[in-house]
Amino acid sequence: MERTAKATQFAALTIERLLQFAQQNELIEQLDVYTSRNALLDLFGLAEPYAGEVPAEKLSSPVGLLEELLDAAYEAGLLEENTTTYRDLLDARIMGLLMPRPSEVVNQFWSMAKTTGVEAATNYFYKQSIDSNYIRMDRIQKNEYWLAGTAYGDLEITINLSKPEKDPKEIALLKTLPQSSYPACLLCADNLGYAGRVNHPARQNLRFIPLELDNEKWYFQYSPYVYYNEHSIIFHEKHIPMKTTASTFYRLLDFIDQFPHYFIGSNADLPIVGGSILNHDHFQGGRHQFPMEKAPGEKTFVHAEFAGVKAAIVKWPMSVVRLSGHNKQLLYKLASKLLDDWRAYSDAEADVLAFSEKDGQRIPHNTITPIARNNARGEYELDLVLRNNRTSEEHPDGIFHPHQHLHHIKKENIGLIEVMGLAVLPGRLQEELADIAKILTGEADFGSAIREEAGHPLHKHAAWIEAMLAKHGAALTADGAKAVLQAEVGGKFMDVLLDAGVFKRDEAGQAAFGRFLEAAGFAQQQ
Repeated sequence: MERTAKATQFAALTIERLLQFAQQNELIEQLDVYTSRNALLDLFGLAEPYAGEVPAEKLSSPVGLLEELLDAAYEAGLLEENTTTYRDLLDARIMGLLMPRPSEVVNQFWSMAKTTGVEAATNYFYKQSIDSNYIRMDRIQKNEYWLAGTAYGDLEITINLSKPEKDPKEIALLKTLPQSSYPACLLCADNLGYAGRVNHPARQNLRFIPLELDNEKWYFQYSPYVYYNEHSIIFHEKHIPMKTTASTFYRLLDFIDQFPHYFIGSNADLPIVGGSILNHDHFQGGRHQFPMEKAPGEKTFVHAEFAGVKAAIVKWPMSVVRLSGHNKQLLYKLASKLLDDWRAYSDAEADVLAFSEKDGQRIPHNTITPIARNNARGEYELDLVLRNNRTSEEHPDGIFHPHQHLHHIKKENIGLIEVMGLAVLPGRLQEELADIAKILTGEADFGSAIREEAGHPLHKHAAWIEAMLAKHGAALTADGAKAVLQAEVGGKFMDVLLDAGVFKRDEAGQAAFGRFLEAAGFAQQQ
């Protein structure tokens, strides 16, 4: 495709503006401008740079400039298709030419950590991840977010709109592509600088920081689609499966020693109650106070063998034991013992069975979702969330998983982020809730198609809509309908967490919780 002189000049000017942005935000230094300019000129097939005056400007984001360059790239035939996926592949390649080498980022990070503190170092690294467009803030800002008041405090609700949907052409193409085992997964260190492909994102603008946890090599990076402030991923150097062991607790405590302003947690290591990537050992961390952290302890316990550690059942929809104390070794040992005790524990009365038999094999069902932080009293604090992944005929998706009547809102696994009180809900809900709001205001009818046609997008919500109409009528204001729906969704998420709780919040469930802690050697304080 032949490019006009005007288009060539426009692309060359946009490159200069992008170079200016990169230098202002310390992605590159003055001497690096020459190399980056020449690399971008080569990428776009331009013979020479822009010769005119570059406007003085201070942009907060490179996204606008990148969009202009990606449009120019398509017009010049540099994009196979003008779809989000192909644009993202080139976007990462462009920004990868405007960044310091990985080793330079690491040296800068640890130099800052030593001289001005680790908080300053994470501030620098987080800003760089945003400025390089690795963290897609332009998309993340599209997510809907609100707080929903419940009996367990304000739960956080998000509707995830940040991950773009695949174009139908790309979906068809994906079926024809050969399978590749490189990189082995999205968390492998091999992703550093990887050019990407239609079914694997480009990572030329990825940077991560090596660190040691319990004398093993791990890496620290930010998530490209942050669900909360400074949402980070800490992943093992090797592609090894997730496994919750005594070492897990030591690694978590080791991390908060090095990053005292962050929390860190792990998804559970079993299907149904685990996260989406169980084939690569990793944690998630960040700088955010989740609703579960704010929840108080409601019953306190002591353990005769661990006199320096405080224990409590947390007032939370799920079953959480909170351990806290100043002695790291004691805390680690008690958490490890509790994990062993829980893995072996059964209470048929509470539907808890530690193992089942299948094809002559013993299948484990009990595990823990652990979270570590430094609390306001200057103590180490571990929240240990008890999980069980059994299924039944009545609940084939999981006995302690969102039950069928809640799947119209949330049917996916309840992972670490949800456990702590932040709902990550599917993007389909944005349009569905908007359509339900029209019914609650009287703008649209609750027609028979919604109730009777399984293919109707609101059919799965029919019983819920009917209940809301009975309670609130169909003459709400737009703001009133929005408030009702936000509160209702919050209530649904609370019910999701209650379903995922092993020991229920009723008298029988809490008595069963007490039986487990007593079996584990704890005594309740009066």
